[in-house]
Amino acid sequence: MSLNGADAPYRYEALAEIVSGLLDSGVLRAGMRAPSIRRIAADHSLSISTVLHAYRLLEDRGILEARPKSGFYVVAGGAKSRDTPKPSKPRRAPTDVTVSRGVLSLLDYAARPDIVPLGCAIPSADLLAAGGLDRFLARAARVKGRAYNIYTEPRGDPQLRAEICRRALRSGHALGVDGVAITNGCTEALSLALRAVTKRGDSVAIESPTYFGLLQVLEALELKAVELPTDAGTGLDIGALARLLAAKPVKACLLSSSFNNPLGCSMSDDGKRAVLALLQRHGVPLIEDDIYGDIYFGAERPKPFSALAPGADIIYCSSFSKTLAPGYRIGWIAPQRHMQRVLEAKFAMNICSAALPQAALAEFLASGGYDGHLRRLRRSFAENIDRISRAVDKSFPAETRVTRPAGGFVLWLEMPDGFDSRRLFDLAIARGICFAPGDVFSASKSHAHCLRLSCGHPWDARIEDSIHTLGALTAGLLGA
Repeated sequence: MSLNGADAPYRYEALAEIVSGLLDSGVLRAGMRAPSIRRIAADHSLSISTVLHAYRLLEDRGILEARPKSGFYVVAGGAKSRDTPKPSKPRRAPTDVTVSRGVLSLLDYAARPDIVPLGCAIPSADLLAAGGLDRFLARAARVKGRAYNIYTEPRGDPQLRAEICRRALRSGHALGVDGVAITNGCTEALSLALRAVTKRGDSVAIESPTYFGLLQVLEALELKAVELPTDAGTGLDIGALARLLAAKPVKACLLSSSFNNPLGCSMSDDGKRAVLALLQRHGVPLIEDDIYGDIYFGAERPKPFSALAPGADIIYCSSFSKTLAPGYRIGWIAPQRHMQRVLEAKFAMNICSAALPQAALAEFLASGGYDGHLRRLRRSFAENIDRISRAVDKSFPAETRVTRPAGGFVLWLEMPDGFDSRRLFDLAIARGICFAPGDVFSASKSHAHCLRLSCGHPWDARIEDSIHTLGALTAGLLGA
C-alpha cells in the first residue's frame, strides 16, 4: 500500500481509500482480518490515531467491523453506504397468480452457458461438493444398483430420513424418522404441503416479495395469494398479518424460515413466536420453507419456526438443492398431523422419489464431510455477495437501494418508482447478461422497479464487467 498520489485531502481518508481498494482487488475478502493498526502505522509512518481514524471511517461505512481483543475484520455483504429497499406495500386483496410465462423465459436464458448467470439462484457446480457425492452414487450403483432399482416406500429411504433428523436436532428441531418424507426438491414439498391444507380458490398469505417458484406452485394449484408487507432487514410485517387474519379468511400462511428469497432477511425468534401465536389464535397452519437455513453468515443457524413451537400446526419443507446437489432433486417435508394426506398426494403425483440418489446422499451425510463443505460454501457465498455489492455500489445510480443479506446468495436492488426492470432485462439479454426482473417475485407485479442478482457463481472478470454494464444500462433508463 502507498499513500503517494492519493486524492483524499486527509491522510486517514487516503488510507481508507487504499484499504477499500484492497477489497475491490480481492486482496482482502469478506471475513478476513484487516492489517493491524500498529503494522500499518509502522509501514507508512502514520500515527496510531490516524490509522484508527481510517478504520473507524471504514467501520461507519460498513466495510470493517471491530471485534474485541481481535482487531478489525471485513464485513460480509459489502459496503453499507447504500440505503436498503423500503418495506414493500403490496395490494391487500387476494390475487390470482400468473407468473409462469415470465419465469419460464427467465429459466430458458439462465440455462444458456453463453449468458452471464446472474438470474436463477442456482449455485455454481464449482462451489458444490458434487464430486464427493457422485463417488457415493457410483459406489451405490456398483455395489447395490439392482437393490435400488425399485420403488421406495412413499416416505423415502429410511437411512436418509434418519440423517436429516440428526441434522435437524442441531437447530433444536426434533423430528422423528417416520415424521419425514423425501420429495423431489423443496418445490414438491411446498406443493404437497399446500395440497394437504388448501383447495382450489383458497387464499394463502405470503411475504412480498417472495420466491417466484412458490408463486408458480400457487398458480398451478389455482390458489390466490395475499401478499404481506416485508422489510428487507426484519422480515414480515407482523401487524399486517394480524390485520389480515382478523379481516379475511386465509387457509394457510407460507413463510421463509430463515432467509427470504430475494431479500435475504431473517425474522428474530421473538418475531417468529409472535407469528405463531397469531396463526394459532386463528387456526391457520404455517408452511415454512427452510431451503436457505444452512447458508447463514452470522454466528449460528437461525431456528426454524418448528423448533420454537413443536406442537403447532406447522409443515416444514427444505432440500439440499442450494447447498449440495440441485440435480439430485432431493428435498423433504415434515408435515406432522398432515402426513397421511401428504403421502397420498405424493403417491398420486409420482409414487416415490428416485431410490439410488437417496441412498448415495444418505451415505455422504453419514461420512461426515457435509459440515466442512457448508463452512466453505458459506464463506464463498459471503465473499461473492461482498464483491457484487461493491461492484453495484460503484456502478449503479446513486438512488439504487441494495439489500444486506444475512444469509443465502442473492441481492435485491430497488430503483425509483416507475423504473421498468423488464426493459432493463431485454437490454441486458442483448448483451449476454441474465438477471431476475422484480415482477416475477409478486403476484400483483408490485416489484417491477426491482431486480434480483444471483451471487451463486465465483467472482471473475466476466461477472464484474456484467455488473458495470447493468449499472450503465440502469443509469441510461433512469435518465431517459
